[in-house]
Amino acid sequence: MTQLKTLYKQTFIYGLATVVPKMLSFLLVRLHTDKSVLENVADYGDVSLIFAYFVLFNVLLAYGMETAFFRFFNSDQKKETVLSTSAISLLLTSSLVLVVGYLLKQEISNLIHINADYIVLVLWILFFDALVIIPFAYLRALGKPAKYTVIKLVNVALNLGLNIVLLLFLKSWAETSSFWDLFYRPNFEVHYIFIANLIASAATLLLLIPFYFKLNYNFNVKLWRQMLRYATPVLVAGIAFSINETFDRILLERLLPENLSKAAIGTYSACYKLALFMTLFATAYRLGIEPFFFSNANHKEAKTNYAKILELFVIFGALILLIVVVFVDVLKLILIPNEAYWEAMSVVPILLLAYLFLGIYHNFSVWYKITDRTKFGAYISIFGAILTLVINLFFIPKFGYMASATATLAAYAAMAFISYKLGQKYYKVPYNLKKIGLYLTLSIGFSILSFYVFRAQYIVGGTLILILTAVVWAKEKTNIKQLIKS
Repeated sequence: MTQLKTLYKQTFIYGLATVVPKMLSFLLVRLHTDKSVLENVADYGDVSLIFAYFVLFNVLLAYGMETAFFRFFNSDQKKETVLSTSAISLLLTSSLVLVVGYLLKQEISNLIHINADYIVLVLWILFFDALVIIPFAYLRALGKPAKYTVIKLVNVALNLGLNIVLLLFLKSWAETSSFWDLFYRPNFEVHYIFIANLIASAATLLLLIPFYFKLNYNFNVKLWRQMLRYATPVLVAGIAFSINETFDRILLERLLPENLSKAAIGTYSACYKLALFMTLFATAYRLGIEPFFFSNANHKEAKTNYAKILELFVIFGALILLIVVVFVDVLKLILIPNEAYWEAMSVVPILLLAYLFLGIYHNFSVWYKITDRTKFGAYISIFGAILTLVINLFFIPKFGYMASATATLAAYAAMAFISYKLGQKYYKVPYNLKKIGLYLTLSIGFSILSFYVFRAQYIVGGTLILILTAVVWAKEKTNIKQLIKS
């Protein structure tokens, strides 16, 4: 229980670093979908398409080095050498990408249908973000979630504040002051969104820059090759994951008629944000459990703890799924008041369930991470990516973004199932599938009833939430009391 206590303390703080900033960033959804900011849905589709490519290139620039850092930092290697080698590796590769990308910005623009000016801004954002990967990982490895959280909060608060200033106030300020007129450009809203992101990323690097002054800059080539071998399957898995996450937007732009594609991307991306509640929970959980997986791998109760971790994840995830589905029409009024985006609301329950399965997959992934079989993680993710691509390619022309949402759910559910089966073969963890299945069945069943039969009937929805909560309490009250007490 002591190990679990430490885990949940860290997960709570990492949750603040993930959930609170993302909750603040929900304001950006409301801001960017406002008619007075981006003129129409297609404009938001442009922004969403750029961020889709952004996610893919972020993975490429990280190339699995963060996970490799955790693995070797907790091994018998010299920690300072691991730290220095991984940091120098990312510094060199990200600098190379920045230079080459700038020289080829027009060719890249023609290839991916994105304005070359946006390419330059995104290149700098990617560069700054790559340089903070190891400093942030080092904070997590040292068990300093508070500092990690403060810096993350500064990043998002600055990004949010600059978005508000640049998109809402700069124009009126420029009309009354020659000073502000120096910074204002008409029809420059999309630029301003990425300029805000760029300044926030640069400020984050400045806060972490002392890390680079403390490095011994000892680059161990032999260690670097070992880390790359470990990281390569993680990179492949990351590329596959980015396909599952964002490639649907790219395919919507390619496969739908030109006059409909950007608007479809805009509505789909806006409603996609409502599934972010599950994503936030799963991400915060993953940030907490990943170092825990490695540091407790040799503990005698490791497998029992891993099983308990999954049970608790499913309990919280099942409740989040049902609560968001019950109150989804309230949430849309708060976050996306522009009715032009509501036509894609049908994707929300599907995506919430998809990200619940993704969180379950991350819990199951412990077996290949601590047994150094990361290649299986790559295989599983590749399978999920292929499934995503096949469903999108065949069904987007007929079903549009509903095919994309369904593909996401199918991919993550399949990945969780495959990882469980392989894990039981190579590193058997005593998961209580009967109990997990009960919570999932009740949550999914109640969510279907709430969304498709009793939508916006909050008395019925509240009753369903109470029933699920009562079942969880009846099954878990002893464990919950112990957890609260600890």
